[in-house]
Amino acid sequence: MREALFVKQNSEKWRTYEHLHTTIPDELADRFIDITNDLAYAKTFYPGSKTTAYLNGIASQLHRSIYKNKKEETNRFSRFWKFELPELFYSYRRQLFYAMVFFMVSAAIGVLSAKYEDTFLRVILGDSYVNMTNENIAKGDPFGVYKQQDEFSMFFQIAANNSYVAILTFLSGIFLSIGPVFNLLRNGIMIGAFEYYFFSKGLGTASILVIWIHGTLEISAIIIAGGAGLVLGHGILFPKTYTRMQAFRKSAKDGTKIIAGIIPIIILAAFFEGFITRHTGMPLWLSISILCGSLFFMVWYVILYPAKLMKQPLFPISYKTN
Repeated sequence: MREALFVKQNSEKWRTYEHLHTTIPDELADRFIDITNDLAYAKTFYPGSKTTAYLNGIASQLHRSIYKNKKEETNRFSRFWKFELPELFYSYRRQLFYAMVFFMVSAAIGVLSAKYEDTFLRVILGDSYVNMTNENIAKGDPFGVYKQQDEFSMFFQIAANNSYVAILTFLSGIFLSIGPVFNLLRNGIMIGAFEYYFFSKGLGTASILVIWIHGTLEISAIIIAGGAGLVLGHGILFPKTYTRMQAFRKSAKDGTKIIAGIIPIIILAAFFEGFITRHTGMPLWLSISILCGSLFFMVWYVILYPAKLMKQPLFPISYKTN
């Protein structure tokens, strides 16, 4: 291969390794192995060239970073939440964005379908749920379904079920990303129809103030789980410079970390649903505070904080390029 073609095929990847800093040990190792392979090729076919010298410099930087990073392992747990997980959110922001778009489009489909097809609500939500909620509305307690179980049983049941759904959504990404898209569409349509039902009864605002106390975190976790599934499928579909198996292992590892990172969010959402949502008569300011606090946290931790972190020259340890 001519040197110019070799540079053209790999220059974008090299620039990423040079300028997009990371603290994840596995990512550093993968980059170091990849760049040393390119360096070995350059030394063989273009000895003494500027390309070889450039690659040698990047390899040296990555080598120093790996050994510097070993000093940080004593605080591994804290570093995961402060740096590794936000970096994964940033690295896979496209997959997370696509997951959000799939969910929102499917929610709109759910709203329109429920509006123009009378039987759609019962197909999606089930006759028993619709009948029960109609009875609760007639009694003046439209959200009575959240008061039927005791707090602890409801909390554990919801936490276990939502964790299972999130993990299943992620693992379904192995089917070339079709599984996560299907799960996002199914959940989005259900949520859209569900919300339309309450709006059609004149309870739209009330449903937001009550249901979205836990729904903000719960739906966010579902979307992120869908994004993690797309990450898994992406590794299979688009291996780039890796072999397909190497790309799959990397995407599976990164996706697993994302799922592990949202489990506490799922548990917190289950706590809200089990212990707080049932208090439908809570003060307006408290309901709005929980809603806004949950929404702000998700936007900050998944979008704003990772973007800010990745633009900093030190993240959290870095090296200067020559």
